[in-house]
Amino acid sequence: MNNSKFFSLNVRDFLKGLLVATGTAFGTGLIAVLQNGTIPQSGDFRAMGISAAAAGVAYLVKNLFTNSNGEVAKKE
Repeated sequence: MNNSKFFSLNVRDFLKGLLVATGTAFGTGLIAVLQNGTIPQSGDFRAMGISAAAAGVAYLVKNLFTNSNGEVAKKE
């Protein structure tokens, strides 16, 4: 695998973070549809955006503290 070094991020990290954020927003919207039985309203979209942003940032922070060997919080 081509992981980024400890305390660094590459383009692949950002693209995967975007994918995680998009999937989280879709999942949050799907939950809203299943719970309410209706198409999401404007308040639901705000919750989807907040969930997506949190998931994307969490993914990037995890990658920031992971070295190129996949070990968390360990230097190269």
